[in-house]
Amino acid sequence: MQEMIDRVAAAAGIDATTAEQAVGMILAFLQKDGPTDQVEMLLAALPGAADLAAAHAGGGGGGIMGMFGGGGLMGLAGQLSGLGLGMGEMQSVGREVFTIGRELAGEDIVGEIAGAIPGLGQFT
Repeated sequence: MQEMIDRVAAAAGIDATTAEQAVGMILAFLQKDGPTDQVEMLLAALPGAADLAAAHAGGGGGGIMGMFGGGGLMGLAGQLSGLGLGMGEMQSVGREVFTIGRELAGEDIVGEIAGAIPGLGQFT
């Protein structure tokens, strides 16, 4: 998992602590809103991912979207904004998470997850 955190931090130009929180939020979001079987396969392919997702499950949204109780992808954006990430950084984090997911779990699994969540494709 540390290698994934380091790659995400480098790709987005953020520190490792923020990257770890962001990855945890993304994984928890996928667990909540994604297709169960595919997300379980993705988490199984990423050592430590299930624990990181569990640590960030149920986190409240930050920023303006969190104030309005936004769920789904907008709620995730609010949470990531609460970490101080801008849209460009959010996209970089998301793209790197999905790149690593493709490398370890395969294109089909990641494609099914991205296709099942409206709007997620822009981050993959």
